[in-house]
Amino acid sequence: MVQIDKQHKNLFCWPGHMFTTLQERQGCSLNRRRRSLGLTLTILPPPRKPGSQNGYQGDRYIPSRSAMDLDIARFNLLCEAKENTSMLLNITSPIKEEYRKKLAENLLQEKNAKDGKKILVFKKKKRSTLKEDERLNYLLYCDKSGARKSYRHIPHLPERILDAPELVDDYYLNLLDWSSKNVLAVALGTAVYLWNAESGAISQLMQTSEDDDYVTSIAWATDGKHIAVGINSMEVQIWDASKGSQVRRMSGHTARVGSLAWNGPTLSSGGRDSRIINHDVRARDHIASTLKGHSQEVCGLSWSPSGQQLASGGNDNLLHIWDVASTEYLYRLSDHQAAVKALAWCPFQAHLLASGGGTADRCIKVWNTQKGTCLNSLDTQSQVCALVWSRHYKEILSSHGYSKNQLCLWRYPSMVKIAELTGHTARVLHLAQSPEGTTVVSAAADETLRFWKVFVASDKSNAIVRMHAKECGSLLLKAVQIR
Repeated sequence: MVQIDKQHKNLFCWPGHMFTTLQERQGCSLNRRRRSLGLTLTILPPPRKPGSQNGYQGDRYIPSRSAMDLDIARFNLLCEAKENTSMLLNITSPIKEEYRKKLAENLLQEKNAKDGKKILVFKKKKRSTLKEDERLNYLLYCDKSGARKSYRHIPHLPERILDAPELVDDYYLNLLDWSSKNVLAVALGTAVYLWNAESGAISQLMQTSEDDDYVTSIAWATDGKHIAVGINSMEVQIWDASKGSQVRRMSGHTARVGSLAWNGPTLSSGGRDSRIINHDVRARDHIASTLKGHSQEVCGLSWSPSGQQLASGGNDNLLHIWDVASTEYLYRLSDHQAAVKALAWCPFQAHLLASGGGTADRCIKVWNTQKGTCLNSLDTQSQVCALVWSRHYKEILSSHGYSKNQLCLWRYPSMVKIAELTGHTARVLHLAQSPEGTTVVSAAADETLRFWKVFVASDKSNAIVRMHAKECGSLLLKAVQIR
């Protein structure tokens, strides 16, 4: 703003005001011209903004220290030092780190300079519409009725322990399964035993005809009545558990049958001969198709909940995704560095598969089987033997070998470890989930079965699972007639 004073012949400037900008230098030149004409030029400072304490906002290169929060700056520097130390020493758990970040976000709010905000301040911030006391009151007295608890009690001791003598210590076999009628089947050496979870009754279902033969895999049909049994002598048998009688014997493999999976009336079997055979148990000529993609033993088989995709894992470190209508694999996934035995389909999200690798790999990987992409990979620091998704929570349970022989519970999708269950003294080879989804049984090379009640369901979790199951679509279970 410029005023011309004809009465005074002096130049008036505000005290301490420096000619540092282009406009001020131009004003000075204009003043000299006016003085030559006998006029006086007075330069007034710009008007203050409403609510500002000081109209001067600082130079482009000199920050305003009064607008800085030096305590927050010191806090951020200390946090950086702690983070670097924790990364080097690997002493901070993911849960503690997540808690620390959330605490800092809530306490510091907009003051935290680590959230991409500028550290140096060149002008004062606008005043908040809320007073400091009002902000604190909002934080302290906000409605907590709808807040969700971030934890629940998980028992770290097994609910029950059963002996399992002569359980074969072989990573590539599948010797445990729980039926929809709440009957647990376990293969012990040459025989298959049934344990009724409701009555506690134990019975022997079958035994191999040869003493040097042994059971290599078992799998319940969806009706909970029939059970498939794979034998070391290259045979697949189907038994009626309610009658205790053999229904059918099927051949086709040239080596032991280490994995089995049902999909309605179709039974898929994987053998040491590296082949997968799809058997139609209703037909006399039972071999419907043969899938070739692995070069070594097929140790893991699992059909998706929709019945449209089959996942197979092998000792060749490969994971294949097969479409129900084709004999050519849809995807070949080679990210694992060891045998892929542990396979589990997500019950609440379609096309989501978890796989686990052996000793040389030790990773749990989560896949989008619709696109063939890996969504997440976690190094568990131990051989992954089996995987089970929770039906009530977004969690996954894994069993491991050397060195802790433990079970680990992970939250999905963050893959933060929630709990670690110990008690087995040898590698935990197999996992099976109860029909209601609350209990998981583990079978280990220490010849024991341990029952863990890790997925106690709440009304809210049941509602979430039902909603996701409805979105994903459900496979109608029908009685299977076996010829």
